[in-house]
Amino acid sequence: NYRYREAIHKWDEALQLTPEDATLYEMKSQVLMSLHEMFPAVHAAEMAVRRNPRSWDAWQTLGRAQLGLGEIALAIRSFQVSLHIFPMNPEVWKEDLSWARKLHEQQKATKTEAVQALAREKELAQESIPDYDFESDEIVAVCAAIAEKEKALSAAKTVVIVSASGTVETVTEKEDCPTAPDETLFIRAR
Repeated sequence: NYRYREAIHKWDEALQLTPEDATLYEMKSQVLMSLHEMFPAVHAAEMAVRRNPRSWDAWQTLGRAQLGLGEIALAIRSFQVSLHIFPMNPEVWKEDLSWARKLHEQQKATKTEAVQALAREKELAQESIPDYDFESDEIVAVCAAIAEKEKALSAAKTVVIVSASGTVETVTEKEDCPTAPDETLFIRAR
């Protein structure tokens, strides 16, 4: 009747009475998957597998929950264990395992395409970097001009003076003749 929340509540009550019942965990996992709560679904399915490692349907449910999380390789392994326990299960063969293998192939193809795209981007990035001559006369002249400008700026210091009343005064002082107002009235900030 699609009353999943009530079902989970009932299974939780039943699990308190019989905590070793793997079937309850497996059914709870199926309902959690219906509610798209994949982490709790995987946890419940793992509990079912721990309680009864020979339960093919617990392994199948675990595989489905793992697929819901995007863990395709783990899901394939779980489906394989399920088939090992019950090899004549057509549902696992035809639906679950074939679907998981198809997803795995798509995932591998996507990863391959992404790696190829990154390699192409890396090639383009390496090709587009021009070869600069850092020892040319123009570059040396620019560096010398910047150094002279920095030297002139470092010789003069700018001091911002804020009085206790809130007035702001900017004073530029030279290295050799600092102008220092009365320090009891002003706060210096650089």
